[in-house]
Amino acid sequence: MTDFFQFEADFVESLRCIPLVVRMKLDTCGVKLKLDHWHQFTLEEREILVNKPCKTSSEAMEYANFLQDLVHSKTGNYAKNLEIDSHPLWQQKDNIPPQILEKAQEFDLKLNINQWNNLSDLQRFALIKLSRPSHENRNFLPALQEFNLV
Repeated sequence: MTDFFQFEADFVESLRCIPLVVRMKLDTCGVKLKLDHWHQFTLEEREILVNKPCKTSSEAMEYANFLQDLVHSKTGNYAKNLEIDSHPLWQQKDNIPPQILEKAQEFDLKLNINQWNNLSDLQRFALIKLSRPSHENRNFLPALQEFNLV
């Protein structure tokens, strides 16, 4: 079973929201999954999406095909396809994205490149998502704490 973050605990047990591990896979395979699509999946289908591998290009293609078939079987339509970033921010270890530094500064915190490098891809992905201006950012500080950055 995939590990979830503690800051996701309020919704992960029931998988009522799309967990970050799946959101990273969606970015990796280039599928825009809506929450209403997610809600139409059974718990078993959601668990498959959580656990199905999506790291290599062939796994990403298989994941996207599986997901699109699932969405189509539930809705009669396909999810929107997105462009896949060939070098996503969460894989870049040489620079901390400015949005993360700015968000950390709101809490009077400074992150350094060694801390950034020691995070997993999923942890870096989470901080990127949680620091977006359009995102509800209440979990940014709990994520920093969980990742031992403060």
